[in-house]
Amino acid sequence: MIALNDKQNLPVVHITPVILCGGSGTRLWPLSRKSFPKQFVPLIEGKSLLQLTLERVALLSKDAICVASEEHRFLVAQAMQAAGVQGTVLLEPVARNTAAAMAIAALAAAPDALLLFCPSDHHIPDAKGFAQVVEKALPAAQSGAIVTFGISPSFPSTAYGYIRQGELRPDGSYAVEGFSEKPALDKAQALLLTGRALWNGGIFLCSAATLLAALEQHAPDILDACRQAMAASTRDGQFLRPQTDAFAACRSESIDYAVMEHHHNVAVVPFTSAWSDVGSWNAVAELSAPDAQGNRIHGQGLAMGAHNTFVHAPHRPVVALGTHDLLIVDTPDAVLVAHSSQVEQVKQVVARLDADKVAQSVQHRKVARPWGTYDSVDVGERHQVKRISVRPGAKLSLQMHHHRAEHWIVVKGTALVTRGDEQVLLTENQSTYIPLGVTHRLENPGKTDLEIIEVQSGSYLGEDDIVRFEDTYGRDTSHG
Repeated sequence: MIALNDKQNLPVVHITPVILCGGSGTRLWPLSRKSFPKQFVPLIEGKSLLQLTLERVALLSKDAICVASEEHRFLVAQAMQAAGVQGTVLLEPVARNTAAAMAIAALAAAPDALLLFCPSDHHIPDAKGFAQVVEKALPAAQSGAIVTFGISPSFPSTAYGYIRQGELRPDGSYAVEGFSEKPALDKAQALLLTGRALWNGGIFLCSAATLLAALEQHAPDILDACRQAMAASTRDGQFLRPQTDAFAACRSESIDYAVMEHHHNVAVVPFTSAWSDVGSWNAVAELSAPDAQGNRIHGQGLAMGAHNTFVHAPHRPVVALGTHDLLIVDTPDAVLVAHSSQVEQVKQVVARLDADKVAQSVQHRKVARPWGTYDSVDVGERHQVKRISVRPGAKLSLQMHHHRAEHWIVVKGTALVTRGDEQVLLTENQSTYIPLGVTHRLENPGKTDLEIIEVQSGSYLGEDDIVRFEDTYGRDTSHG
C-alpha cells in the first residue's frame, strides 16, 4: 500500500501485485530446468528471483496474487512465506501465455482493484526506486490507462522488445507511440538514437476493469474462455484452480500481441535504475563483479591465465585454465561449457536433449517436494540411494510400494516413522527397515530439518511405484 502526494488530493491507493510465475527458463540450463525453472533457483545471495520479486512488491502490498502451474504450487507458496507475502495462488492447468494469465488474475480480483503485473524472474536491485516509479504511474492507471514501465536501455539489444515513447501526458506519464519486437541490430541502434526508445520490461499497472475491457475489445475469445474457467473454479486453501477444459480451450497469446499493440490508451513510465531479465548466462554473469581479467567466479571456481570467463561452481572445484570468453556452469548431474557468443543457443540444446529423452533436460538430481527435498545420490541395478530432507513439522504421505523395500538412516534431526501398525521415534545414527508392501510414513516432529539416507532395493525403483493412502498436501497421484 502506498499513498500519493497530498498535493494530488487523491486517497490512499491499494495495489494488488500479480506475479506471473510461468516459464520454463530453459535458457539457464542446466541450473534452470522445466521441473525447477529459473524463478525458483536461489541465484542471488541464496534467494530466488521469485522471492526477491515478492519482497520488492511487498513494499507496495503484502497481499498478492501469483499465477503459476500446478507442478510448482508449493514452490510458489514457500517463496511467498519466505517473503512475508500472503494471498492467492492461481493454478493454470496448462500454460496459455500472459494474456490468459493476466485475465484470470483480473477476474479473481475486485473490478476496481489496481493490479501491478510483474514477471517473477526479473532482477531489480533498487526495490525502493521501483516502488517510487510505480507511484508515478498511479494517476494514469486510475484514469483508465494501461501503464507499462520502460527500462532505459544501456545498449542496442536485439534480445528485448522496445517501447517507442511519445509525448508527456497531463498525468505525468508518457504516451506510447508503438512497440517494436526484438529488432535487428541496425534497427535497435536507430531506436536508441531517437532518445525515446525504452526496453519493454513486461510490467503493467491498471485496474482489473480496465484490463478486462481491453480484452473484451481486442481478444474476446481469450476473455470468454477465462471467464468460463473462473466461473467453474475450485479453491483449496490459498490455491485457486480454474476449470481445466475451459482454460485449456483458451488461445495461447502474449498480452503484447493480444492487447498492448492494439489498445489506444496505453501509457509508459520510464525506469532508470538497474534491471535485468536474467534471460541468459551472460546476464547471470553480469550480476557478479569481474576481476582485473574480466573473470566472474561463483562458488568454488578458479580461473588461471583466463580472461572474460564465467565459472558457476557451487558444489566442487572447477578450474578454468587459459580460457577466453567462456561460460562454465557446473551442477551435480550436468555441465555446460559455452562460448559467450553462443548462449542464446542453450534453448536449442535443451530441446535436443529432451528429444533424446535425456532426463537431465527437465529434471534435477535434487527434487523439490512440498515437505522438503530428495537428492538421488546414487542409482544402480536394483538399488538407489537418496538423501531426504524434511522441513520441521512436515511429513510425507502415508504410502506403500509394490516393488521396492527401503532402509532409512537418520543423519540429522528426529524422525517419527510409521511402519505398518507401529510408530517409532528415531534420532541421529538410528535406522529402520521398511519391507516391500508395508504401509509407512516419515515425518519430522522437531524444530530443525530432518535428514535421512534412504537406500532402496527392488526390481523397480521408479517414482510412480507409490500407492498413497493419505496426504497432507492434497496429492493423489505419484511422487511421494
